[in-house]
Amino acid sequence: MSATTFFAVLGGTSLLAVTARRFRPPPELPTLESWALADRRLGTPTTWFLLGGTIYTAYTFAAVPGLVYGTGAIGFFALPYTVIVYPIAFVLLPRLWAEARRHGYITIADLVRGRHGSPALALVVAVTGVLATMPYIALQLVGIRAVLSAGGLYPRGALGDLALVGVFAVLAVATYRHGLRAPAVISLMKGAAIFCSALAVASLVLARLGGPGPMFAAAERTLSAGPAYQASLTLDPGLFPVYVTLALGSALALLLYPHVLTATFAASSPDTLRRALIAMPAWTGVLALFALLGVAALAAGIQAPPGSAEAAVPLLVRELMPAALTGLVFGALTVGALVPAAVMSIAVATSFVRDIYVELFHPTATPKHQTRIAQLVSLSAKIGAVVFVFGLRDQDAINLQLLGGVWILQTFPAVVIGVFTRRLHHQALLVGWGAGMVGGTLMVVYSGFSSLVPVSLGGQGVQAYAAVVALALNLAVVIALTPLCNRMSRISRSPFPSPDMNGPVPMPPEAGTVR
Repeated sequence: MSATTFFAVLGGTSLLAVTARRFRPPPELPTLESWALADRRLGTPTTWFLLGGTIYTAYTFAAVPGLVYGTGAIGFFALPYTVIVYPIAFVLLPRLWAEARRHGYITIADLVRGRHGSPALALVVAVTGVLATMPYIALQLVGIRAVLSAGGLYPRGALGDLALVGVFAVLAVATYRHGLRAPAVISLMKGAAIFCSALAVASLVLARLGGPGPMFAAAERTLSAGPAYQASLTLDPGLFPVYVTLALGSALALLLYPHVLTATFAASSPDTLRRALIAMPAWTGVLALFALLGVAALAAGIQAPPGSAEAAVPLLVRELMPAALTGLVFGALTVGALVPAAVMSIAVATSFVRDIYVELFHPTATPKHQTRIAQLVSLSAKIGAVVFVFGLRDQDAINLQLLGGVWILQTFPAVVIGVFTRRLHHQALLVGWGAGMVGGTLMVVYSGFSSLVPVSLGGQGVQAYAAVVALALNLAVVIALTPLCNRMSRISRSPFPSPDMNGPVPMPPEAGTVR
């Protein structure tokens, strides 16, 4: 019965993907803007579903409760981070949209090039976005496989791999043909399935475990009897810096990912974005219910495999839920991976074509040629993600995605500060980006691919999110170098040598003098 429900959800999703062609405007010459941004015509409901489906990935719905299951209270950092991100987004995203629409920008690197007048800075922003997003696509497949394996719906061996490839192939074909319209349509199914399954599962779990009070008490007893680090559902004061930097750094980084900005630029107007963002906390409410399931898994005594805490909720669902509801939940989580994976591949392809391929290799590429290359790159990104998942360990994708979060935050000064002011010099921004990238990467690698690194505050050692520490280094370099770069730029633009240079300063001829 669970398999029937599961395949019914996937079948409905596939049919929706096919209908994306009905949302296509009348036949015209293909353009990258039409394929990647759906002609910037998405209304408020579609924008809300697409943004929610893009931001809240299937791996998020599995990893957040898994983190709560494995570490306790610290795992709830995802909730405040997805709350504080929306006031920032309410101010930032409409401003970015207006700037992009006014000048015809399709990617964020286009905007950076226009604001700062620096092709080099735009190139590093584009490359950073591509590098940070590619592991994210693979992570969606990792999430699907973990969920289906725990639910007993992923056959062992080649048969299971072929099933996963088949699910992804439907998405790849729909995205290749219809661009952003395909995930926009699929996001409607994702929203309905995720909201219904979260409410149903949370209600049944709370009823089975006697309500929130007994559930939290049983979960606390399970954690206290666990490993020596004594994880708890009460946050230790010593973890406050970790909690704050994780929440703040994740919120700032989220708005810089190319897939989030692609969904943003596809909205029909700034007011459309504002209306959608006002309702976005509803998605956070659903994420809170999934996080609660991590507590429920502890209370129910679920034993996830070592190193696979994200399997806790699927195991809980399989053990406590009716078969039909189990299939619905697994189908919802699988669809939940398809939407962000599709938007990510579109964003990567668009950024590659606009800001790398055209800028460096084919400046005279026609709109039709750009669209065709973007379609091929989008398809290649999905194939690469499949090869990555089957060829390497799941932990490799997780480690690279962790580095991606550190990397993408280093574009914050150029993108976010740059859209509000031009006072930061583009060369200082470039050097600051390099310092943040190198420093953040080394911190993560030398800490054993941990997101937390030790720092000293007021002579006291604490741990903080590596991306935030790297961003602080980045900003310090930018602020220190901007006055120097401005002074050097003024000297280079001066028509006469400055007084402190060798030799006397030649005076300009007086007006009217015949030479």
